[in-house]
Amino acid sequence: MASPARPVVALVTDAILPYHRGGKEVRYREVARRLAQRADVHVYTMNWWRGANTRRVDGVTLHAISPMIPLYSGERRSVRQAVVFAAGCLRLLANRFDVIEADHMPYLQLFVLRLVASLRRKRLVVTWNECWGRDYWRRYLGRPGVVGWWLERIAMRLPDHIVAASDETARRLREDVPERIGVSAAPNGVDLELIARTPAAAQPSDVIAVGRMLGHKRFDLLIEALGILRDQGDPLFCRIVGDGPERDALHRLARERGVRHLIEFHHDVADPAELYGLLKASRAFAFPSEREGFGIAALEALACGLPVVVTSAPDNLARELVSRAAAGVVCEPAAEALAGALRGVLSTPTPAEPEAWIREFDWSSVTNHVWDVLVAEPRRRARRSPDFAADHV
Repeated sequence: MASPARPVVALVTDAILPYHRGGKEVRYREVARRLAQRADVHVYTMNWWRGANTRRVDGVTLHAISPMIPLYSGERRSVRQAVVFAAGCLRLLANRFDVIEADHMPYLQLFVLRLVASLRRKRLVVTWNECWGRDYWRRYLGRPGVVGWWLERIAMRLPDHIVAASDETARRLREDVPERIGVSAAPNGVDLELIARTPAAAQPSDVIAVGRMLGHKRFDLLIEALGILRDQGDPLFCRIVGDGPERDALHRLARERGVRHLIEFHHDVADPAELYGLLKASRAFAFPSEREGFGIAALEALACGLPVVVTSAPDNLARELVSRAAAGVVCEPAAEALAGALRGVLSTPTPAEPEAWIREFDWSSVTNHVWDVLVAEPRRRARRSPDFAADHV
């Protein structure tokens, strides 16, 4: 019996590594190169690089389908970027694929991809990293936030299947999407093999924080906490790893609070091994973000054996992950509470090795779930039902 043809998977995301770093970018890199062992994988993104519009990296073919436009205008996502990238997705009509897998942000491209998938009679699967909801949209945009909320709700109804980046995101999605749309959870992962063989960086630190320098990441809360600890005679040396629109404001706040000499900013860490080395050289990880769909940086810190402090902000789903850890602490989203939590974990001995449950989050396990949704389950359905369209995967 002939084996099934090698499927062609179209991954659509506006931002990719190494040109832009964040949780979703790490996820797409790790999943794409593992999927490429079993499928022809094509990533459709903005034109982040110079030269030809198509290039091949780690067995994956990258396609530039729109010009590179900054993702953010100030602290908010750029509407222009969303519109231009969505229009660029029409180019998939001219390309061969068996299934589309797309990142949910910034929503507008999902409407175009639904059209493309329907015209080509293919499935549209969307990875949903976080659900914002009405209240957060109002905080984000003010009164016009109701438009964003309705856009999000409509976009939820466009895919054939949604893969949520956490169990809590999956639960929220199931409350709003029709039953005909499958929803499953495949959390973000971590490269345990690379972490195991990466040594600690030469210079130690007391606290480290990692993430895009955006308002909702609340690095300002960490800087205030460091100021409180310094005022109480407990100065801590902290590394903050990341870049973004809030970069200058955070440097300014550190100077104003009198703790600039206690903070080492790293704005250009692109190599995962370098990041893991910095994590291993620290004694604790601070994650004060008020909004996370999962919190991949917190998972990486736990996998490096660090105690992790997160806040109980309602939309910070990293708290669900960290609460599983023996050395994990969830505190109130206030500078005083963060300072107290950091003092507490630094005064308590913690094991240097990650806990056994972290193995659940190896990237290979995540990729297996994505493969099952994109390819394996549709093939099983095709074998069971002669009415299932032959041109599905």
